[in-house]
Amino acid sequence: MKKLAPALAALSLAATAGTALAQDVLRVSAIPDEAPTELQRKFAPLGAYLGKELGMKVEFVPVSDYASVVTALTSDKIDMAWLGGFTYVQAKERGRVVPLVQREEDARFTSKFIASAASGARSLKDLKGKTFAFGSASSTSGHLMPRYFMQKQGIKPESHFKTVAYSGAHDATVAWVASGKVDGGVLNASVWDKLVEGGKVDTDKVKLIGTTPAYYDYNWTVRANLDAKLQKKIAAAFLKLDAQKPQDKEILELQRATRFIPTRPANYQGIETAAREAGLLK
Repeated sequence: MKKLAPALAALSLAATAGTALAQDVLRVSAIPDEAPTELQRKFAPLGAYLGKELGMKVEFVPVSDYASVVTALTSDKIDMAWLGGFTYVQAKERGRVVPLVQREEDARFTSKFIASAASGARSLKDLKGKTFAFGSASSTSGHLMPRYFMQKQGIKPESHFKTVAYSGAHDATVAWVASGKVDGGVLNASVWDKLVEGGKVDTDKVKLIGTTPAYYDYNWTVRANLDAKLQKKIAAAFLKLDAQKPQDKEILELQRATRFIPTRPANYQGIETAAREAGLLK
């Protein structure tokens, strides 16, 4: 298992309000589903907000890969993590964790199938015998659920495509398809929308060819032995974020959320079932 990557530009935010708790630093991480600089940019305002709400320092701890987040959370090296549905299930299998909140959008999340315009593909069937890329092997939206839904359609990736590769991240998958490194791929719908809106993908070169059915995905999860009062304060801080308030709007927009809502383990039973059926969870 890879060790935690050095905390490059780690964010340490001094508390400016609230009552001091027994723990004086909240160590937070996230699955590296986008470039490290993007993860830091997205977390900075949220970390500052949590620091004020909790009355304690909030430190962001970057990691090298998806497995490192699970290991860190289940070995008490971090206190809270932004997980995908599959990494949450993996963490639950390895130790006691508590999912606190999710974005409202995560109750009906989807993945997008894409193909290079040069491939001429308009569907997954058209990609038969061509090259294809998932994101990380541990990604819910970049691997597990797309694989699960493909298999439900009778498409086994390793026999349907000429080769199957793993880019490691959603934005990397788009870059691979755009450059012609692979003919097609799949990624998180939210990241696809963000890249298109930001003009960071040439839709003349990369075409959308399909969307999966909806499923539960991302959540903020804490280690179960984190102080119960602190868990409640963290959840309350997320739930009070209001897009109508200018100071909260930036935080929610960076998280691509309209608002946060409570979540529970039962929401991810479908993910666990899909992982077991796909042979990705024993």
